[in-house]
Amino acid sequence: MRAVVMGSGSWGTAMAKVLVDAGTPTVLWSRRAELAKAINETHTNPDYLPDVALPEALRASADLAEALDQAELVVCAVPSQSLRGSMETWLPHLSDTATLMSLSKGVETGTLLRMSEVIAQVTGAQPDRVAVLSGPNLAREIAVGQPAATVVACTDEDRAKQIQQACSTRYFRPYTNTDVVGCEIGGAVKNVIALACGMASGVGLGENTLASIITRGLAETIRLGVALGGRPETLAGLAGVGDLVATCSSPLSRNRAFGSRLGEGKTLAQAQEATNGQVAEGVKSCTSVRALAETHGVDMPLTEAVHQVCHEGLTVTEAIYSLLGRRTKPE
Repeated sequence: MRAVVMGSGSWGTAMAKVLVDAGTPTVLWSRRAELAKAINETHTNPDYLPDVALPEALRASADLAEALDQAELVVCAVPSQSLRGSMETWLPHLSDTATLMSLSKGVETGTLLRMSEVIAQVTGAQPDRVAVLSGPNLAREIAVGQPAATVVACTDEDRAKQIQQACSTRYFRPYTNTDVVGCEIGGAVKNVIALACGMASGVGLGENTLASIITRGLAETIRLGVALGGRPETLAGLAGVGDLVATCSSPLSRNRAFGSRLGEGKTLAQAQEATNGQVAEGVKSCTSVRALAETHGVDMPLTEAVHQVCHEGLTVTEAIYSLLGRRTKPE
């Protein structure tokens, strides 16, 4: 199938490289013509992955009509809170039969929709045309060919298998799943828990604390996923615990790094400046995940604490002692 990756950030670029390495003809769309030109001329992405060589067969374009022309697989690689606006812009050029796959991880502010639901709502596509890809997939490691696994989830198992074949390489191993809900909730909540891990690290807490946050964060993720119809075994796999561990542990994780700056006492604006002007997905998603949990009566104390630190002025130290002061109960 012919693929197009919509979004030339680090993860979009890495995914485009994976597709080409798997033998799938792929175009990488960039909203900035100068970046598309640089990618085509230097076979690198100078803004996001400057030291990674890209395949010569990978072509970049800033022309929407050209990039989406005859695309059978449209990979959406833009931030979660800008996905709707982007999809509305792309809509006139999308094929009515193309598979639409989200790399975005989050819950939309206001609507509380998952990314696959946003795509379906904007395009009118049936759920069996919409897929998600999620797993322990730090972009830089994949871009340089380090081994990794992921999950392609779609309610249409045959479509998931087609995507699996389109992005399977010697270093990138995709598994299929029909549990779209579980995969998306795992991807959305792990960003919030990674912020919490970063905050704890930033105030100087050690591995016991981080392991406790990851484990209790997984419990929160499973509670919300199951309440929405996801399967516990999905969240015990690559799209759940796998993604959670990678994002909470790695210095390459933007959410972990951003949380660490907050733990060091920096404001949101200062933390953003320290992370190359980029706001971590979890900063916005913590509020929408919290609201989604409240809607379904799910208790998520870590998510609540992260929201309060990011948006209500609670200090990281106050949040930690608030969590420790919760009533005791069985695990």
